[in-house]
Amino acid sequence: MASRHVRMRPVDRGDTAAVLGAGRSGMAALKLLCRLGVETRLLERDEKNISTEARAFIEQNKVRLICGEHTPQHFAGLDFLVLSPGIPVARISPLLPDSLAKKPEVLAEMELAWRQLRGEPVLAVSGTSGKTTTASLAAAMLRRQGLSVFLGGNIGTPLSEYVLDGRQADVLVLEISSFQLQTCSSFHPRVSVLLNIAENHLDYHADMREYIEAKFRLFRWQAETDLAVLGKGLEPLVQRMPIKARQVYCAPCGRFSGGQLVGEHNQANMEAAYQACREFGVSEKTAGQAVAAFKPLPHRLERVEEKDGVLFVNDSKCTTVPALKVALEAFDRPVRLLAGGKFKGGDLAALRALVQERVRVVGLFGAGREYFEKAWQDVVPIHWSPSLEEAVRVLAAGALAGDVVLLAPAAASFDLYANYEERGNDFKRIVKELLL
Repeated sequence: MASRHVRMRPVDRGDTAAVLGAGRSGMAALKLLCRLGVETRLLERDEKNISTEARAFIEQNKVRLICGEHTPQHFAGLDFLVLSPGIPVARISPLLPDSLAKKPEVLAEMELAWRQLRGEPVLAVSGTSGKTTTASLAAAMLRRQGLSVFLGGNIGTPLSEYVLDGRQADVLVLEISSFQLQTCSSFHPRVSVLLNIAENHLDYHADMREYIEAKFRLFRWQAETDLAVLGKGLEPLVQRMPIKARQVYCAPCGRFSGGQLVGEHNQANMEAAYQACREFGVSEKTAGQAVAAFKPLPHRLERVEEKDGVLFVNDSKCTTVPALKVALEAFDRPVRLLAGGKFKGGDLAALRALVQERVRVVGLFGAGREYFEKAWQDVVPIHWSPSLEEAVRVLAAGALAGDVVLLAPAAASFDLYANYEERGNDFKRIVKELLL
């Protein structure tokens, strides 16, 4: 059954728009705006972020490029302002004063692209943790069913690139973050999946209330004929923030086995993906076949090497306290934990009992040292190193057969690395060199 698609005013020829940020998402939005015939400017604080390819496109399409600190004048005369993910609305709002003759509509790149779709059904996945694995599982189940699928959004390929390609998939599976949802004003998935909500991105959102409200925008335009798949434990929030769509709550139930995904959290991800895909005709048998063939994604409890009974595991995607809890609960063997980085907030003290039960020693590295030491200093031995490499070598030196050396930082990577992928890849390099 087709969803009723609600959209705000379309972005079209004759409009004036600006894109904030020259990353992959920003450039995809810029290219789409140019394709639509919109007069466009690109605002980028750091000129070094503009690639050679991007600069060539800007020059060829006569896009106005403005580098340096943003000012209110840069936003004058705009109909639309497209934010790249990770740029807080709060940072931009003061630059859009009431004195402007007109205020632009602020859009996520996802919202801009959504307004150009041709009615394709969307399966959207969000949550504090597990959304990339769940979206990937859903795409695998739908493909096993024989459907053509676009997998993208926050997972890597911007939705604008799909629109630009001109192809038409049977189902669009989109991972969507709170950053994107906050500036989505008509985004309407046929199936919405919200896995969980825990403290996260409090360095971006004003508080938990704002974070939760952003997540629940996932359901804002859904109708009674649409489906909302919700993780167990979200009932109190749903009572406060009603959802029109049909609701299915899911929890790990052991429905699928035999795959390579380990841990109760992955059982929850499998169940959520299956409940979402049932709406598109996927059977339990087909879903099970997809699960059995599914390979774990990099940097998510990824086995790196095992030597002399010591297992090295890369969970660099673990950037929050709840994700650390999941990582520690995934192992029934002693953990030598590598943690640290740009701390995003959360209650580390709440993990004291779990750390005492599961962790032999903590090797901190980089920034965030003070948060971990304050929470755990009387619970477990803690060492600090300025670099990840030194921390790995310290923990590996004392490892015993049966131990897990686990990279689960519970913090962002931006103190030492460009992103969690770079951090995880460096960990894998260090381990391989160490075990030569």
